[in-house]
This record gives sequence, C-alpha cells and structure tokens, in this order.
Amino acid sequence: MAPVFDYAPAPESRSVVDIAPSYGLFIDGEFTEAAGGKVFKTVSPSTEEVLSEVAEASEEDVDRAVRAARKAFEKWSALPGSERAKYLFRIARIIQERSRELAVLETLDNGKPIRETRDADLPLVAAHFFYYAGWADKLEHAGYGANPRPLGVAGQVIPWNFPLLMLAWKIAPALATGNTVVLKPAETTPLSALFFADICRQAGLPKGVVNIVTGDGRAGAALVAHPDVNKVAFTGSTAVGKEIARTVAGTRKKLTLELGGKGANIVFDDAPIDQAVEGIVNGIFFNQGQVCCAGSRLLVQESIHDELLDSLKRRLSTLRLGDPLDKNTDIGAINSAEQLARITSLAEQGEAEGAERWSPACELPENGFWFAPTLFTNVTQAHTIARDEIFGPVLSVLTFRTPDEAVAKANNTPYGLSAGIWTEKGSRILAVANKLRAGVIWSNTFNKFDPTSPFGGYKESGFGREGGRHGLEAYLDV
Repeated sequence: MAPVFDYAPAPESRSVVDIAPSYGLFIDGEFTEAAGGKVFKTVSPSTEEVLSEVAEASEEDVDRAVRAARKAFEKWSALPGSERAKYLFRIARIIQERSRELAVLETLDNGKPIRETRDADLPLVAAHFFYYAGWADKLEHAGYGANPRPLGVAGQVIPWNFPLLMLAWKIAPALATGNTVVLKPAETTPLSALFFADICRQAGLPKGVVNIVTGDGRAGAALVAHPDVNKVAFTGSTAVGKEIARTVAGTRKKLTLELGGKGANIVFDDAPIDQAVEGIVNGIFFNQGQVCCAGSRLLVQESIHDELLDSLKRRLSTLRLGDPLDKNTDIGAINSAEQLARITSLAEQGEAEGAERWSPACELPENGFWFAPTLFTNVTQAHTIARDEIFGPVLSVLTFRTPDEAVAKANNTPYGLSAGIWTEKGSRILAVANKLRAGVIWSNTFNKFDPTSPFGGYKESGFGREGGRHGLEAYLDV
C-alpha cells in the first residue's frame, strides 16, 4: 500500500494587509462618515472575527455620491480616450503591485481559499483594467458608431462572491467609455472595494469619478432609484434583479442584469473521465459553489455513470477543507450565517424528497460558517435541488441516454447562464452547444474566464453582456 502523506500547514501571513478599525464612505475623492452616523460590522466567515466597522450609507449619502459623480462627469468624459486609458493602466499596475495584500484581504472578508484569490481573482481583476485601458482610445472602432458617447453616471451594485472581480467587471468598462461611477459593494464584503478607493487615490484618479457607498440593500435600492443615475448594472440574485427591473421600468435608465444560474455540466460516454472529474470539481466546488455560473447540475450519460461517480467520490475525498489562508486549502468558508442556513435547508429538502446524499469524511472547524462538499444521486428534474439555485458546494447528479435528452434536461430550467460539454467529438460539442440556452458554454473545461470574452445569460439569468467588446455597449449611448 502506498504511503499517505499529510499536508503540513502553509498559512499566508496576515501581516501584509493592514485593516483599519473603521471605514467611511468614499465620496468625491474623500473618506467621509455616513450622514446618520450609522455603522455595521464586517466579519471573517472562517472565524467570525470582526474585521472592521464600516459606514452604513443612507439615501442622503447616496445622493451626495451621485452628485459628486455627476459633477466629475463633465471633465472625465471630455478627456481624450488616451488620457482615460492612462488612469486605467495605472490602476491595473497598482492592483498587480498590491495583489498579495488584496488577495489576503479578500480571503479574510469573503472566506474563499487564498489559492483562489491569489491565482484567479487578482490576476483577472488586473487583466480587466488592462483590457479596457486598451479600448479607451479605440471606441470609434468598437462597432457602435463613429462617435460613441458615454451615458453619464453609472450606479453599480455588486455581490459578495467575487467582490473585487465584480468591481473590475463594472468599473473598468464604465471608466474607459467616459462614465463616472457610484458603486455599492455587498454588505458582507465591503473591504476590498474600500481598498480599491485608496487605489483610485494612489492612481491620481480625479475626484468624484469613482465613489463607493457601503451599506445594506436599502443603499442599493436608493442608488438604483436615484433620478440622476443614467445606467444601472447589477450582479446578484434573480429576485432582486426582478425588483430592480421594475424600479427602472418607464425611466430612461440603461440596465444590465447578471443574475442566478443552475448550470448543466454534461458528460458524454467518450469524455476523458479524469479530466471531466477535475472540471466537475472546479465547476461546483470552486469558491464553495458560491458562483452564479457554477456547474451545479451534473448530467452523466448512463453507460458511464457508475465509473464517473466512483472517480468523482475518490477525488472529493482528497479535497482539503479548512483555514482559507492556508495555501493547501481547497474548500473555504461559506460567506455568511444566512447563506449557510439556506444551503443547509435546501440540502435537507433534497434528502426529504428522496435524493441520496453523500459527502466525504470531513471535519468542520468549530468556529465560522462551514459546509462539507456534497453530492446528491438519484435526482430527478422534479427535485427542488435540481431546480433551485443553492449557491453552495452541492452537486445534483442526473443521467441521460441520448444527446437530445441531455439538451432537453439541460434547458429545463428558468435560468440560462452557463453550461459545460465533455466529449472528444468536436462535431458533438458544436451541435449540442447550438441547442443549449446558456450565455456561456465551456467545452472540456469549466469556469474559464477572460476579459476579452463576453459573459451573461438568458431567461432569468439576466440580460446584457460584461467583458469583451460587447461589454462596452452597456456604457455607451448607442
């Protein structure tokens, strides 16, 4: 029998990041207290330690931020694209220089493993600013007319699962096209946005071009409803997205929504099993499954079901759950007690409805919010866990016999954000992909992102695209 080696702890030092005991709102280039003096605490999901106190924005604070953005818009939009590009390029370089600090900060505030923030999130954040810096002086060649104009003030509301990356997805194209920004980060993960405010000052960005207002859903609602906001961009739940769509209906505001998903990962009988297993694990256990485009439904061709499940269970038994600052950790903490309760409830409902639950032997830490990687077999399309977005490390396994059945099951969802196809036949990849109603389709891989590639969904997964040339359109008057 081969020897089994344990991994020694390999913690990343917290000393690289200096978190202040309190933070204000970032309005017109300065940090300022909320008008009502209210604050809230942000905690580390892995330990429940209070990291800092953060100002809670009111409607009055949101109005101040929008007025600052409106005032800055005139000069910012009048700058030549090549000048705006210099600021974006400078921001990208500072992000690279401070990437270790920002990766540790994101892991502390969000709970995801340091390997992910260090190796996935931060390189992509910098890449988005570099990419859109390149577009800033080439907008006339983007396919949106000879003289594309910015919209004005962009109100942007981002989620907690990729705090800094979602910020980059929204702020970079907005600034490149000449708009100014008021951004509201998620209540549970405000710190990286506030550190980004400091980066804006470090880069010499003119005052008011980027404003950060922290707070709960009321601050986000005030931003969306503000009469002087020209463009609303939201990433988050479908329920909130529908509410936002109702709020902006009848106004002249431009809107993009990137909402929930229930992505299908389809594995055909000729797929390379080991490669597919790695893609399945990456598809649903990356960021603890707290990913809108997660491959949360595994569709396996019947003839390889048993072989694939055996291999998948062996692989799950090697995943390491624990301290997200440890470089060996694969599964970090769930972002909040509220999210953990939702995942737990849906998993219990899956069992109650007759699906078979399995998790590897896994010791959960005493403090923090944790959920073991879980898969369900004997799942039908009628099961709640096959229909509802769980947003956690929970995989539902279904089977199919023919490509047509795989497509029918994959499309049998109100969502339409992502899908994966695993097969050695290129013709099958193209044939199946053309029939799937999903905005992003990966072949023989999963969760691969690039700033040059557009991202977005169909149906209840939202509308509009972020990233690539297509991501410029949402911020231009075309």
